[in-house]
Amino acid sequence: MSRPKPATFDKKKIVAENRRARFDYAVDTTYEAGIVLTGTEVKSLRFGEGSIAESYAEVKGDEVWLVNSNIPEFSHGNRFNHEPKRPRKLLLHEREINKLHGAVAREGMTLVPLTVYFNGQGRAKVELALAKGRKAHDKREHLKERDWKREAGRIMRDHG
Repeated sequence: MSRPKPATFDKKKIVAENRRARFDYAVDTTYEAGIVLTGTEVKSLRFGEGSIAESYAEVKGDEVWLVNSNIPEFSHGNRFNHEPKRPRKLLLHEREINKLHGAVAREGMTLVPLTVYFNGQGRAKVELALAKGRKAHDKREHLKERDWKREAGRIMRDHG
């Protein structure tokens, strides 16, 4: 019998965050994926370097790859250093990969990385979102709705 997954992911140290993704995309579901890294990539991430601002994930066959993420070379890596923008394999269960593949192929959704972090056990993880792109008018509507919720909270707090 498998253990139930926690509602939120155990994020101990957030290394990189894609803050623009929640604005540009309507996030449907999120997945926690492991990431295959080399030694110098892990060291670079532990120093807080790395960016996923313009990256995305894609399903190729029965594997998921993180494309266009930037983990700069480690300063003391010498000849064992890694290529900064290489595609990196993400580790997910086969059932999750099949769900993602179906959603991307049929419903036109996108796989967007939201954060790269280290969990409580010191493992590098990626929070991957299955999302649908927002049009310009949807973005404006989202901003109005968010501002109204913030204003309503202020009004309730002041006159509550």
